[in-house]
Amino acid sequence: MRFGRTFEEFEIGAVYKHWPGKTVTEYDDHLFCLLTMNHHPLHLDANYAEKSTDFGRNVVVGNYVYSLLLGMSVPDVSGKAIANLEVESLRHVAPTFHGDTIYGETTVLDKRPSASKDDRGIVQVETRGYTQDGTLVCVFRRKVMVPTAVYVERRGGEQPGRPQPAPTGPDSRGGN
Repeated sequence: MRFGRTFEEFEIGAVYKHWPGKTVTEYDDHLFCLLTMNHHPLHLDANYAEKSTDFGRNVVVGNYVYSLLLGMSVPDVSGKAIANLEVESLRHVAPTFHGDTIYGETTVLDKRPSASKDDRGIVQVETRGYTQDGTLVCVFRRKVMVPTAVYVERRGGEQPGRPQPAPTGPDSRGGN
């Protein structure tokens, strides 16, 4: 299974559809809010959301939606990344609610070799997140520094440091 891409493997205009999606539960949303100390009642207080907002129910915190989409994109985009350089823009286009399922896709916008090192490059991508009914909810653009194939090979290949399974059998443990 592929985990990330080298610089050579990115093609401008390519679209990567991330799989699987993630259904957002109330628990997911509340835990994220509490872990990040975002205590806004729009996200945590159903009574407040019902009586005091235009939505009439809790809205999933936007940074959780962004984080889901960023995570979904790792196997396709940044699994081999040397560095995430910047998030150029982030827009929350529509609200996400408990029970919605988020799906993501990323388009390669641009790529260029590094100006300072010949074993890496910079890739610019845009990731879009949709709910189960196709509603666009989140869009962000970012730049990622990725290795070339030469960089990966110089460092031991695809999975450097991965241990080899120990031999099995009656004589493999040094006993009788």
